[in-house]
Amino acid sequence: MAKLRRNHDKASGGGLLSKSVVFAGILGLLTYLFSTFNLGETSEPIVDEKDKKIEIEFDGDGYVLPTDFFPTSTTGQIIKHTYYAMSYNEEHEQPEWVAYELTKESIRIKNVPRSGDFRPDPKVRKASAVKNDYRGSGYDRGHLVPAGDMAFNEKAMSETFYLSNMSPQIRNFNSGVWRQLEESVRDWAWDNKHIYVISGPVLTRGILDKIGPNKVSVPEEYYKVILDYTQPSLKGIAFLMPNEIGTLPMMDYALSIDEVEEITGIDFFPQIDVEEQAKLESKYDVRSWRVDGNKERARIEKAKQLKNN
Repeated sequence: MAKLRRNHDKASGGGLLSKSVVFAGILGLLTYLFSTFNLGETSEPIVDEKDKKIEIEFDGDGYVLPTDFFPTSTTGQIIKHTYYAMSYNEEHEQPEWVAYELTKESIRIKNVPRSGDFRPDPKVRKASAVKNDYRGSGYDRGHLVPAGDMAFNEKAMSETFYLSNMSPQIRNFNSGVWRQLEESVRDWAWDNKHIYVISGPVLTRGILDKIGPNKVSVPEEYYKVILDYTQPSLKGIAFLMPNEIGTLPMMDYALSIDEVEEITGIDFFPQIDVEEQAKLESKYDVRSWRVDGNKERARIEKAKQLKNN
C-alpha cells in the first residue's frame, strides 16, 4: 500500500470553520482507511491488473504463492508448504517437481542465516527420505527449491530443508553449473519483477543409483523451467542438465519448455490458454536471459580442472 504523503503546502485563508471542515474530512478519511484496510495489521499488497494475468494469492508477509498455478501431477500427491508446492513421488523419495514464484521484492529483503535443519517432511503420506539415506552415499542433499531463493524470512528458509525437497546430486554439479543456474534465476527475478520457477529431477529415464534404507533414486538429469508472465515481455525458457560436472556454458543446456514436458510427461502451465502456451513453450531466446560472464568463466575453468584431476 502506498504511504499517505503529508501536505507541506501552506493553506490560504479559511479561518476556524475551514480548519474544522478539513479536520473532520481527515478524520473521516482515516476512519474509512482503518475500517477498510485494517491498518496496523498486514494488508494485502496491491497488484497492477496488467501484471495479474493469472490468479495469485498473498500470504501475511506479502509473498506471492502459486496456489492456482501448479503443473500437472503424475503422482497425485501435491504438498503445499507456505512458500512453495511440490508433487511428491514416493517411489523415488523426492518430488517430480517443485513450484514457486520468485519476486524482486523477496530478493531485495536482507537474507536470514542459512538454517541447515535437514529433517523429514511430515506432510509426505508414507514418510519422506531421512538424513541417514544420504549419510556416506557420496552425494549431496541437493535443494530443488534453493535456500537462497527463500532467504527472506526464517520460516521460508527452514522449509527448504525438508528432505522432501532434496535430491541426490554429485557434489561438483550441485556447487557448479546447477548453482550458477540457481543464482541466474535470482538475477532474472530481479530483472523481470516476478517469475515462475519449476524444478525437479528427471524420473522418467536414467536413474543412476539408489541410496540409503529408503532407496532414494539418484537421477541422471535435472530440469528447471522459468516463465516470465508479466507484460510487456512474456517469455519462457527451460534447462536440462546431466548430474555431472558441467564444463559447458550454461546456455548450452537451454531448451524449450515443450521439450522438457515431452521428457517428463508433465504439463507445466496447464492454466494458460492453449494458444498462448504454444507461443511461450515452443521457443526460447537465450538473449532475453542475462548471464554473468565472469562467474561463468570461473565456473568452467574450475570444472575443467576437476575433470582433469
